[in-house]
Amino acid sequence: MAEEDTLLDEREASVLRWRSRRGLVENDLFIERFFATHGSRLTVGQARGLSALMDLSDNDLLDLLLRRKEPEGELATDEIRTVLEQLRPNA
Repeated sequence: MAEEDTLLDEREASVLRWRSRRGLVENDLFIERFFATHGSRLTVGQARGLSALMDLSDNDLLDLLLRRKEPEGELATDEIRTVLEQLRPNA
């Protein structure tokens, strides 16, 4: 099993969830749904992708979540794109 496919332990997932709290309620709604769906089986790769997205400002994150923008530059990785698709609403 590749390292990015290794499951996070419960403590690591809890820390990531705490770190993912946002100032905009809209972002929090997307993130809460993500954790409700994927939280019990988060992988190291998903955690890296989500952590990178959490480094963005609330408005930049919301633009990505609402498909107003697509990841560019350092954000244009498979891990980030995968997590972003899991965060986005089904259109």
